[in-house]
Amino acid sequence: MADRDGLKVDGAVSSQLRNVADAANRLQKRGYDCCWTAEINHDPFLPLVLAAEHTTTIELGTSIAVAFARNPMTVANVGWDLQAYSDGRFILGLGSQIKPHIENRFSMPWSRPVQRMREFVLAMREIWSCWRTGSRLAFEGDFYTHKLMTPMFTPEPLAHAFPKVFVAAVGEAMTEMCGEVADGLLAHAFTTKRYFEEVTTPALMRGMARSGRRRSEFQLSCPLFVVTGNDEAELATNAIGTRKQIAFYASTPAYRKVLELHGWGDLQTDLHRMSKEGQWDAMGSLIDDEILNEFAVVAPLSDVARAVRDRCDGVIDRVMVGFPASVDDATVTDVLHEMRSRA
Repeated sequence: MADRDGLKVDGAVSSQLRNVADAANRLQKRGYDCCWTAEINHDPFLPLVLAAEHTTTIELGTSIAVAFARNPMTVANVGWDLQAYSDGRFILGLGSQIKPHIENRFSMPWSRPVQRMREFVLAMREIWSCWRTGSRLAFEGDFYTHKLMTPMFTPEPLAHAFPKVFVAAVGEAMTEMCGEVADGLLAHAFTTKRYFEEVTTPALMRGMARSGRRRSEFQLSCPLFVVTGNDEAELATNAIGTRKQIAFYASTPAYRKVLELHGWGDLQTDLHRMSKEGQWDAMGSLIDDEILNEFAVVAPLSDVARAVRDRCDGVIDRVMVGFPASVDDATVTDVLHEMRSRA
């Protein structure tokens, strides 16, 4: 079970290189625990070199880097280097992406994603162990084979532990696999506390049982939709964009199971139809207050820290939250401190 006293509060930065140094430094000054990048329209690893250079204490992670667009050897190498350069602050967050992107955007093979991801993580750790101990590299799996390593290609010794490996998961099978072999799970924002309690956590525990690990040895990370402001007018204004975000994800067949748990399966059908018709702005109107409050933390600034703690308590170990641009740095720092404190 997640420990509320140990809640970590993370932030994200754009991966555009010219902005990363200042953005990461600002997250550190505000008091965030980790700076995450994503693989969308920029590389997720390069920005963290700049972030490492311009920060000293904040953790640095990818949420996510596309594993199947690469191979265990290349990711092992960049992970080793970032862990060394950041003085042990790097978290390697991986995701599978989906078949059309892997095959048609990256021109890479796709099959059995859960088994492939499990083997990817195990192969990468085998490579790291080879580099650390000098043992013979002899990994042979169904998807990856790594049997050659010479001194010329072995990096300098790493003065820190291996990077923690987090894996993104939505379905139960990938979640179980995370519980078995990963150090953490990167959950999707389109998840409710009830879904975490009734679906995600039991799947994690089944995976952990296979590897003999305890829940306290694992971190579940999740971004939260947060709607906040100084008064009701600001809350209402800030909720508009969040309703649209929730509607966008709710229109996707892959997330229907979350809605069905709450008896809202038909909403996915309606939103999917509207998305096909290009009714993007109108879709948000289908997200009523009940649905908004299930998927988002909705609270004024004076109460938002407590509301985030309540949402995370028992299920989430580290949470990614953002604030409206109108909220000043000092207020953000105070709210983040309160989020980590017991009520």
